[in-house]
Formats: sequence, C-alpha cells, structure tokens
Amino acid sequence: MDFTFTEEQQAAVEAARAVFSDVAPDRAPSPALTPGAVAGDIDRHLWHELARTDLLGLTLSPDHGGAGLDPIALCLVLRESAKVLARVPLLESCAVATALERYGERTLAAELLPRAGRGELILTVGANGRSGHDPAELAVSASPYGEGDGSGESGGADGETGGPSGGSGWVLDGVQSAVPWAQVADWIAVPAHTAGGRPVLALVPRTRDGVTLADQVSTSGERLAEVRLEAVRVEPRELIETAGCWDWLRSLLTTGTCALALGLGERVLAMTAEYTGGREQFGFPVATFQAVAVQAADRYIDLRAMEATLWQAAWRISADAGGPLPAAGDVAVAKIWASDGVRRVVQTAQHLHGGFGADTDYPLHRYHAWAKQIELSLGPAAAHEEALGDLLAAHPLG
Repeated sequence: MDFTFTEEQQAAVEAARAVFSDVAPDRAPSPALTPGAVAGDIDRHLWHELARTDLLGLTLSPDHGGAGLDPIALCLVLRESAKVLARVPLLESCAVATALERYGERTLAAELLPRAGRGELILTVGANGRSGHDPAELAVSASPYGEGDGSGESGGADGETGGPSGGSGWVLDGVQSAVPWAQVADWIAVPAHTAGGRPVLALVPRTRDGVTLADQVSTSGERLAEVRLEAVRVEPRELIETAGCWDWLRSLLTTGTCALALGLGERVLAMTAEYTGGREQFGFPVATFQAVAVQAADRYIDLRAMEATLWQAAWRISADAGGPLPAAGDVAVAKIWASDGVRRVVQTAQHLHGGFGADTDYPLHRYHAWAKQIELSLGPAAAHEEALGDLLAAHPLG
C-alpha cells in the first residue's frame, strides 16, 4: 500500500498544525472537576480560525467556496485536532456538508454550503439513534404529508403516499440521542426511515417547530443533546432519498472518529515518552527499563495498525474503490483497531505515569476521558466486529 499524501493534503496538514498550535488542551475546565458540561459553547475563536484558513470548506468543491479535497484530507486535519482536544464540531459539520454536496438538492447546497465553509453555519448530525445500540435511522420515522392527514395525496415511492413526488414534503417523528453540539448548531442532519423501510437523511433547522432539545453531556465533558422530533415538517429539498447517502455519511463519520483516535493516541504516547524519559528511578530514566520500553513499544504497534487501517478506510470511501468486501468492511476494521487501540494507549499511559497521570493539573486525564468517548462513539469494537462478521458471511472471500 502507498499512503503517500498529495501536496494539497500535506498543505492542509501544515495549515491545521498552524491553527492548532495556539490551542491548549486545558483551555476548558476539567471534566473531572465540572458537574455537567465543561462549557456551553464551542471554541468560537478556534472555529473562526478554521474558517479563516479555509479548513471548514476543505472537502467542498470550488463552486461552493471549498478546496475540493477528499475525505483523506479531512481525516488528516481531524488527526491534528485531536492532539489538542479541539472543542469544535469539525467532523460533524464537514461530514454533513460533504454529504449534502454529494447527494443533496442543488439549491439547498448552494444556499448552505458557502456559509458553512465560512463558518457562518454550524452543521451537526444525529448518528446514535435513541440508545446508541440500534441503527440510527430506525429511531426516526419519515412520513409523507397526506398520510393519515386527510389530504388524499398519493403516488409516492414504495407505495407511500405524498412525499416529494406530490410536492408536499415529509413529517419526522422520533428521537436522536447524544447529538454533538446540537444546542449551537444551525442545521441538524437526521437519519430516518420511511414506511417502506428505506433509509433517508433529513436536514432540519434547529429552530423548526416540533424540534426540542434536552441537555446531555459526554464522557469528555462536551455538550450533547437529545433531539426529539414531534411532527416536524421538512420540505422536499430538505430530505435526501438517494440510495446510499446515509450509509456513506455514517462511514465518513466513523472513519473521521478513527482519525481522532489516532491523533489522540499519538499525542498521549508522545507525552508518555517525554515523562518516562525525564523521570528517574535508581539513577536511570524509567524509559530505559525493559518493562516500560516493552509496553511503550506495544502501544506504538497499536498506533501503526490504527494508522494503516484508517487510511485504507479513508481511501475506500474517498475513491469509491472496489474490493473483495464493501467499503463498510474496511471502515469496520479501522473502527475495531481505533476503539481497542486508543483504549490500550491511554491505559498504558496512565500506568506509566503513575500517580502523576491522575493529577487534574496535568492534561493526561482529559485525554483519557476523550479516548473513552471516542472508543464508544458510533459503536464500540464489538459492534463493528459483529458488522464485519455479517459482511464476511454475505461476501465469502476466496
């Protein structure tokens, strides 16, 4: 495999490093010492800096003011963001914007995407369903206008009445839990299912009638929301029916989460190397002890496996490349390694730091909390192992 990055992708990394160089991981209060969320808003200064350097429109086409790069470039930037625990919805906003451009209605894309790239709009997505254990699209139903409302419209797809073919729109009912920064987002992407069982993706303004939010808090202290939709009406152009849209968006979100895990793990291992290289026992740095060196080497191997599987998954969804398994198989492998790998890295780091790792004046405990959130986000390793097993059963190799 050749994971050499293009000049444009490398330029995006350099721009990201310049922006994130001024970000301190302990800029927000510690989640260990804060009841509830550590802050009520995203890091607005950082968000504006990302917009100023065109990193929010990285994957958008030049027609919408973007750089026209692929999801690999986004993952490279996300990797850098995790090293400083950047408190911005970079993954969610960029992923939704990319899906809208790829699958959505052109006039809505033209209206929203330039503003999203300039940082004027924040996009987020509900990808966890009601409980995080079932497919997210099953948590919300999408019914065409006229279904049970007495209007008598008919002629929708799959035997459904009304819908875009009738020009009247859709009604959403259901709940999406743990939606990142929904309270400050302008639009929320909501996966749903129709009466015929088709997955669709609705783009809903946060202030739309029938949308209510209840505060939730992540393990890392970031602000989440339970988004409840009660008879929420969306226009035909706000609902994407294109086959594969939600699956592709979810794959991008999962792959981006793996990039966050990789960046966080790399930073934690670097912190551990710095600490064990300076900490002495019996007159020698503890990094020279065999037991310490072996544990650090094992975690380095984890990170290299996380990196290889991440770029394989990012390449598959970027290039729509074929393979013995669907791209979802590579995404599942990447998430398995990311979930297990980032957990092992932070656990080893805590062990090798000793009591110093639990000091709330030292940032390691923050990385541990973020790692746990990333590990479980969009499904733990076991869930993706099950998904991979299903894919292997459906697509026998050899």
